[in-house]
Amino acid sequence: MSIYDKYSADALKSFVPAHDSFVGIDSDGCVFDTMEIKQKQCFHGLIVQTWNLRTIEQEVRQTAEFVNLYSRSRGQNRFTALQQTFELLAQRPEVVTSDAVLPDHRPLDALIGSGATLDNKAVAHAAYETDSPFLRELLAWSLAVNELIEHKVKRIPPFSWAAKSLELMQNKSHLMVVSQTPLDALVREWDANNILDQVQFIAGQEIGTKSEHLAMATQGKYAPSRVIMIGDAAGDRVAAEASGAWFYPIKPGQEDDSWKRFHDETYGRFLNGSFDPAYQQKLNAEFDALLPENPPWQTTES
Repeated sequence: MSIYDKYSADALKSFVPAHDSFVGIDSDGCVFDTMEIKQKQCFHGLIVQTWNLRTIEQEVRQTAEFVNLYSRSRGQNRFTALQQTFELLAQRPEVVTSDAVLPDHRPLDALIGSGATLDNKAVAHAAYETDSPFLRELLAWSLAVNELIEHKVKRIPPFSWAAKSLELMQNKSHLMVVSQTPLDALVREWDANNILDQVQFIAGQEIGTKSEHLAMATQGKYAPSRVIMIGDAAGDRVAAEASGAWFYPIKPGQEDDSWKRFHDETYGRFLNGSFDPAYQQKLNAEFDALLPENPPWQTTES
């Protein structure tokens, strides 16, 4: 059985709970300290290379880092993140007055607007159907990103308290990876660290959004108060809220401390029912304080 059969949408929908509680867990930047290396050394340089943006490389990298690492939009699907990056670049005066030509990304806008699952297969299909040069470039960029990540990102261990938390939870709750990373990369990273067997399912970008993952896994199987999503991005909270679940934030730059608090305090509250709206509000406020909505260059200009 291939990993795409083992971790398919049908397999997710049909699983039978073995515990009365469910924990969804993001991967990049949450369990593994991989966000910075993947974005800065793989995604962003290839944006510059693919669309010939050398003359504004500094602005491209700064904008992409804000979108993917240092704002409330971090952790989203690579294709929606790229769309947001291009949109922000088009608003920057130094880009407008440069000789750089930003790509016409309307074919990407249309793909995102279609509601299709945002993965390489969908991009390849849309490129074939529309004969769009931009979508062919987009697919080449995404495939090159995957290849570079496989080459550069190897055996990065989980945060130490993340590993301890997985051990604590594995026989008490149903555990599932909820991610917008491609499935093969997720399986490779979890397997390389010998923690693949500590979760019951791996959900990657191929079977939908994080909100869809949680819906498929939990609706009709768990009371919302028995479901929690652990993540390092606002999108993880959105997914949790869409399912009526609790959200536990892993704070960027404070990952191990966040996991220790979860291990020592929050997971127990989740299990015994003392994780309540007031506690959730406190966690959300702490998390929001770390991640701005507006880029620093807009704040400076205003």
